Amino acid sequence: MTYQTINPYTNEVVATFPDATHEEVDAAITAAHAAFLSWRETPFSARTAVLGKAAALLRADRRRYAELLTLEMGKVIGEAEAEVDLSADILQYYADRGETLLETEKVPVAYAAEGQVEIVSQPLGVLLSIEPWNFPYYQVVRVAAPQLLAGNTILLKHASNVPQAAAMFDDLFARAGLPAGGFQNLYLPHALTEHVIDDPRVRGVALTGSEEAGSIIAAYAAKAVKKSTLELGGSDAFVVLKDADIDKTAQWAVFGRHWNAGQVCVSAKRMIVVDDVFDEFFEKYRAGVAALRSGDPMDPKTTLAPMSSQGAADNLAVQVKKAVAGGAKAETLGAPVPSKGAFFQPTILTGMDSKNSSYYEEFFGPVSIVIRVKDEAEAIAVANDSPFGLGGSVFTKDTKNGEKVARKIDTGMVYVNHPTMVKADIPFGGIKHSGYGHELTNLGIQEFVNKKVIDVVDINAAF
Repeated sequence: MTYQTINPYTNEVVATFPDATHEEVDAAITAAHAAFLSWRETPFSARTAVLGKAAALLRADRRRYAELLTLEMGKVIGEAEAEVDLSADILQYYADRGETLLETEKVPVAYAAEGQVEIVSQPLGVLLSIEPWNFPYYQVVRVAAPQLLAGNTILLKHASNVPQAAAMFDDLFARAGLPAGGFQNLYLPHALTEHVIDDPRVRGVALTGSEEAGSIIAAYAAKAVKKSTLELGGSDAFVVLKDADIDKTAQWAVFGRHWNAGQVCVSAKRMIVVDDVFDEFFEKYRAGVAALRSGDPMDPKTTLAPMSSQGAADNLAVQVKKAVAGGAKAETLGAPVPSKGAFFQPTILTGMDSKNSSYYEEFFGPVSIVIRVKDEAEAIAVANDSPFGLGGSVFTKDTKNGEKVARKIDTGMVYVNHPTMVKADIPFGGIKHSGYGHELTNLGIQEFVNKKVIDVVDINAAF
């Protein structure tokens, strides 16, 4: 694979970076393991100080970090700055909570057990973090912050189109005071990925990416008997009930589908609207999509970014063509997007049903699927008719009923009256083909720790 910075706004190659060699990879694993042996013994106060300093460094140089995101994957500058802020928030979340997330648990003994039983949390070792390009900082920090706090060390294999964003973390954590080897970016070729996972010093792997990539990495980890977590794709349902505030709901739908140019695992990809309000919602949603403004992602007036690469835009065009061939109707909206760069014209697909082979696919870009349903019960059934189970949302003025509906949607996360809530203190994780395991909060930090049972029995106890 080729690690390159290609500006999606111009499709110009900015920089190219060589793949890591076999020798460099082995040296990185050795350094990471050596760092782990000391880092696991480092007091929590020192670990939290590193995370807090990293958060402060991000905030102090917010604009520079954001501009790199815009350069490498085309994110509009306002969204790039928001990602820097979110990444700093996550680092600070773990810096503030520290040892409290991994406190020793005393186990009450009521039956045949003797002694004082406790469960302690201990780090596993070196972890491989495999991350995607759509949120080049946030995705890395979701794993790195909790696992560094836990006492693990990290090897990063980032997406090939954001090599400079990946390298930023080597510098960030070094300046924050993390010992050498504690976090290392590797321009790791696919051919050496299994080699890393096979190494006995590497104790786990966390991946965010496609379903295909997840199945490959999970197989590698299973073969090596290593823990893995997978955060994969999604085709999130955006359910609109008959009592929804349609003005606000349509606005959230436009945002929920098109932020980050629609390249979000938890974006609102399927608008499922009950018949009572379908026409009103559809009219307002179409108008909102048509009003999106594409252009230079560095211009604060731009509201629709280019896609991450020309290849991604081309692949999405093939998907839309396939959906139309299967019976869907495609409507493009808004002013024509620039002809230069990896732009994609916003598109709405209607007439999609389960007979269309595209119905169960994830459309990763500014393409919406809008589905009319009879009532709430059918909305829930359609929402659950998906191989994915990442997120989803329900819009209604009756929040108590909204919560009831949310409980019936078969996903890892559901939001009522909001398309998605990506925050430092809300857990993230999916089910079905969207993966397994969690990131963020106390759930995320527990994924790669050994929950060790220690039972201390008095030597003088009866035999």
